[in-house]
Amino acid sequence: MTVAVVLYTSDLRLHDHPPLRAALRSADAVVPLFVHDDALAATGFAAPNRRAFLADCLAQLDAGLRERGGRLVIRSGDVVDEVCRVATEADAVEVHLAAGVSGYATRREERLRRALEAGRRRLCVHDSVITAVAPGAVVPAAKDHFAVFTPYFRHWSRQHLRDPLAAPRKVPVPDHLHSADLPSTEDRSGVSAALAEGGEMVGRKRLTAWLRSGAAEYADRHDDLAGDATSRLSPHLHFGTLSPVELVQRARGQGGAGADAFVRQLAWRDFHHQVLAARPAASTADYRTRHDHWRSEDAAAEEIAAWRAGRTGYPVIDAAMRQLSHEGWMHNRGRLLTACFLTKTLYVDWRVGARHFLDLLVDGDVANNQLNWQWVAGTGTDTRPNRVLNPLLQAKRYDPDGAYVRRWVPELAGLAAPAVHQPWRLPADERAGYDYPEPVVQLDDALARFKRARGRD
Repeated sequence: MTVAVVLYTSDLRLHDHPPLRAALRSADAVVPLFVHDDALAATGFAAPNRRAFLADCLAQLDAGLRERGGRLVIRSGDVVDEVCRVATEADAVEVHLAAGVSGYATRREERLRRALEAGRRRLCVHDSVITAVAPGAVVPAAKDHFAVFTPYFRHWSRQHLRDPLAAPRKVPVPDHLHSADLPSTEDRSGVSAALAEGGEMVGRKRLTAWLRSGAAEYADRHDDLAGDATSRLSPHLHFGTLSPVELVQRARGQGGAGADAFVRQLAWRDFHHQVLAARPAASTADYRTRHDHWRSEDAAAEEIAAWRAGRTGYPVIDAAMRQLSHEGWMHNRGRLLTACFLTKTLYVDWRVGARHFLDLLVDGDVANNQLNWQWVAGTGTDTRPNRVLNPLLQAKRYDPDGAYVRRWVPELAGLAAPAVHQPWRLPADERAGYDYPEPVVQLDDALARFKRARGRD
């Protein structure tokens, strides 16, 4: 009997899974394997919210495999050592893996290839599993990636996508392989109170419901903070419980301005992956424009603490930060506003904010989190790096009646718009009734500081 191993990473699904399908074609049995990687745990990337969501994903993946006569094999340790150990135990000749784009993912792939080849085994790496279009499939002339989204999107839109693959009916798995227990889905220590449930079944239900009832209005309402007309599918894309290829195909099949706008957002995700694939150092280093005049964390310690706690005195900023803490997720418009406030109003290094987001975001990944932060901070791919989003004007536009603020900043629930967005303008006797801080900085002063600092760079 021939055996192949399928190493699951950020692709925790059965539907539209090219590595699994290829392994089933090439062998009589497969070993669906997930390794709790010691290296990732050591970096702190396995934050509580993502660990909890991952536990849901693994439980549903295992359940789906068992329905098909198989099971998920769980191991812990060094990922290369464990894959080679399982391949030896199963006498497998091939290991199948979805291509990643981070520096860590590419190093893992190279280590795996060398170790497997030393044992006369083959590593098969599959594109278009974690992204809709592979990072290297769309490149400009004489360059290795697009640095600006608009031309990338034009080329991306012309790419032919493969047809999504159905989930296999049978997944035969050797009986003799040992597996560690699935992680407990009951361990909620350090987890956000309203964290969403993970898993392929949950993701597919959410996708179907959203395409039916929310996609048509997406173009008009995706920035509406209180309405929250976003798909909320980003955690499922991060963990791969949904296929980006399938999402693009189903949205295009739906048609309309809303579906088109949603596909554009999926293209932004692929854009950031292709940037990181070409420039892996961008996970920690300025991608394009280097700025050396960020305020130090010590000098800005009080403002940073207020930003993290949702106590800056700017209600729309505080509402978004409290949503992040409570849900492990934040509305996209809120992400833009809070990131801009930290980097351009408080003039704090984008890496400080990116670390905090990765501590809490269930959908936090290197490509989208770091490169979106860089885009906002002016060190990344934004062609207008000095743009500054005024939180008051943004609140007026995207939370006009203050419903979003009142939902997340209950101290101000008794205020109507526009006062709810500028409580410091209330008469002193009225302000005394609200346990809410004064602004940590005046916007005019912050803008002047920003312009002076950028003038020195």
